[in-house]
Amino acid sequence: MARIIDSEMKNLVGLRVKKFREQRKMSQRELSEKLELYAVYVCRGSLSRIEDGSRTVTDIELYALAAALKVSLDDLFGGARPEKGEPPLTK
Repeated sequence: MARIIDSEMKNLVGLRVKKFREQRKMSQRELSEKLELYAVYVCRGSLSRIEDGSRTVTDIELYALAAALKVSLDDLFGGARPEKGEPPLTK
């Protein structure tokens, strides 16, 4: 079966999740616990992999991440422009 994502980066939101989490002075464990309030179970290790781009993110997880961080989905995606330090959207 062909892979859907055939690049190093498995998501577009990881660096922004980390940025917003750190702005709120929240640990990965604290964010993981907040996600549980939305019935989304992402352990601290998986959250670390989301933030470094090595794990995909489901739409349900995206919704919960935005809610837990009190940001919009647009904020997580940052428009369509990569922020400084983020890889371009192409391979």
